[in-house]
Amino acid sequence: MGEVIGSLEVQIDSVASQFLEESKTKEVLVISHFDTDGISSAAIMGKTLKKLDIIFSLKIVKSLKPELIANLPENKIILFLDLASGSLSHIQNSNLKKVFIIDHHEIDTIVPSNVRIVNPQLNGKEKISSSGLVYLFCKKLSPEIKNFAKLAILGMVGDQMEKEIDKLNHEILDHGEIKKKRGLLIYPATRPLNRTLEYASHPYIPGVTGDQKGVIELLREAGLAPKTGKYKSVLELDSEEMERLVTGIMLRNPKARYSEIIGDVFLIKMYNKLEDARELSAMVNACSRFGESNTALQLLMEVPKAKKKAESIYIKHKQNLISGLDFVSKAEKIKGRGYIIINTKDNVKDTIVGTIASILSYSPEYTEGTIITTMAYYEDKIKVSSRSVGKNGRNVREILSNIINQVGGEVGGHEFAAGCILKQDKEEEFIQLLKKNLEIEMIKV
Repeated sequence: MGEVIGSLEVQIDSVASQFLEESKTKEVLVISHFDTDGISSAAIMGKTLKKLDIIFSLKIVKSLKPELIANLPENKIILFLDLASGSLSHIQNSNLKKVFIIDHHEIDTIVPSNVRIVNPQLNGKEKISSSGLVYLFCKKLSPEIKNFAKLAILGMVGDQMEKEIDKLNHEILDHGEIKKKRGLLIYPATRPLNRTLEYASHPYIPGVTGDQKGVIELLREAGLAPKTGKYKSVLELDSEEMERLVTGIMLRNPKARYSEIIGDVFLIKMYNKLEDARELSAMVNACSRFGESNTALQLLMEVPKAKKKAESIYIKHKQNLISGLDFVSKAEKIKGRGYIIINTKDNVKDTIVGTIASILSYSPEYTEGTIITTMAYYEDKIKVSSRSVGKNGRNVREILSNIINQVGGEVGGHEFAAGCILKQDKEEEFIQLLKKNLEIEMIKV
């Protein structure tokens, strides 16, 4: 079994010094996940390795398939970021000699002897994003990287972990060019309110999200008129205006708790301008979902030409999202006690069904503990995303794992937000097993 060490700090120290030693003589291949946390991790690591003159190449992947692991070069150090904790058995069966993993996902088996790993699941289960771990790891490699802390905060926001700021994350917050402000948690907090509200998804505002007329109506009710043809941004509202807007939102979505829609807004400096971390995160995710992970990486590396390209992809993504939500609101649904399944087939892009499931989990339509599952076709496969409303109740990753063990495919994610991929010819069998598992689980509860 690979070495498992006491506290997270000790673990980071030990693995970082081993990595530094090994990378003196060997080239490094960095493989990172394609979401905001993974791409933020890759950007921090890439900048650090460049600074240290370590020879490396970088690959961003949507998922870690067994065949990808089997074809990795044996003569390089393989460094996985924000993934691989669930692929340890495949790594063990490979011929890889030197494998390093920095990840925060669940570990599926004992750690093989060819693996050095940093993962809070091995000790205190501290809540920290992979980009946070990568930042702390890279600070051991090169203490002069404090200006990369903003990317760790971005990854944390991307993984919706901003409420989990503990001792370690606080250290990261203190290092970066990061401003924290109390405010309404619709984003971007830096853009005019009418644009922000139209695409608001956390919280989802019935009659407002995706509806320009509804947006103007809400702003009129809240007594917010444009000045010289332009609405204020969230950050420009005074406390009275903020209260009126919050009241209007809560009347439309009574399920949106005050404590959930008011919170910390993180502003980070990118391209010499303060940007809302949640919007940057959404932009990174949009690029990845359009198969443009390199654009996302360049955006975070602050390559000038990447910004325009990322912005145009983001606009397209938001339009897809609004039309996807519109389709789902009218689509036929499979409903049972405590669950709902929405099979969009090829009517919604597979890259946004997870986002749609997340948005629906904030909708007032569903009670706490309900499991929302969305499905969409891509190629000859089906992408499935499940979310538990209110992050409460049953372990959706476990439920999906049980089914995938029977029908074949891949599973990933967390306890209350998970997904899987399976072959299209298993569609009917999957739905029947999902219904059966959800109903059994309901009886258990």
